[in-house]
Amino acid sequence: MTPARPPLPRWQGVVALMIIATAFAANHVAARLAFEHGATVGTAVLVRSVVTTVTLLTLLIATGASLRLPARLLGRTIVVGLLLSIQSYCLYGAVSRLPVALALLTFNVFPILLAFLSWATGGEAPTRRTLLAMPVILAGLTLALNVFGIGLPATAEPVSTSERLGQLASGIAFALTASVAFSSALLLTSRWLMDMDGRLRASLTMATVAVTMLIVGLATQAIGAGVGADGQPLQVFRLPNAPAGWLGLALLSILYTVAFSVLFALLPRLGAVNNSPIMNFEPIAALVLGALILDQYVLPVQVVGALVVIGGIVYLATGRSR
Repeated sequence: MTPARPPLPRWQGVVALMIIATAFAANHVAARLAFEHGATVGTAVLVRSVVTTVTLLTLLIATGASLRLPARLLGRTIVVGLLLSIQSYCLYGAVSRLPVALALLTFNVFPILLAFLSWATGGEAPTRRTLLAMPVILAGLTLALNVFGIGLPATAEPVSTSERLGQLASGIAFALTASVAFSSALLLTSRWLMDMDGRLRASLTMATVAVTMLIVGLATQAIGAGVGADGQPLQVFRLPNAPAGWLGLALLSILYTVAFSVLFALLPRLGAVNNSPIMNFEPIAALVLGALILDQYVLPVQVVGALVVIGGIVYLATGRSR
């Protein structure tokens, strides 16, 4: 078994997490592009999970790394994989229902959940600096994503208020469920899988996501459970119907593979509880990418919010490591 490696220096951890957050944000923008051109959430989760699994296993074999896994870790790895299955489907479900940045804002309460889950289960307590930075970062995100609609022009949307609110509520519910599942996966990874090769850990958890999505999707379609928004039988798996959708599907698979692999390879060396709030940079990156790719507005109040978030990240990064 590979011995535990020393933690990364503080600033290296900050830079690594901000790059990972940007890659995740780009993945979700690409996912929205795929959804707008015919792909389903189930297709996105399955394809990107298979791509990630195959890529990591290929790297493991090419480098001659051992694929042996102690029996006591197999069940734990599957549990983490099942949590990530829930997180994957629910977060893409939120992205398909909400503006990308708003979906990520809701999801990104996971650092707070992680800190208090860890504390409540007898683990690492959040530092005072972390506790001070969390609400500041969330307040900045609220402004950056313009939750209250400050300065937005009046628009005539072709949907009813009740329909829009219903979609908003379901999107937020999906995002919150994803947040709980992801914070639990991070906590269990840090507790159970610290000494496991990061590439093998990522491969096995993603393989679990792929197998789970395939089984659940095929079973759902076989029994005809549920109907879509158009009243037709629910299609868990449907490929894109335009080149832009195929591009989005390819990009989300590549970006997620890179971001997920690096995150779970470095997680034991990052100090998940007191560094994870830095991942709140993800919706800020999504806001910028959304403006460039999805033609979303960027208002002055959103720029102010982005600066608040960046300030909170700098405040965290300049703290002494415990």
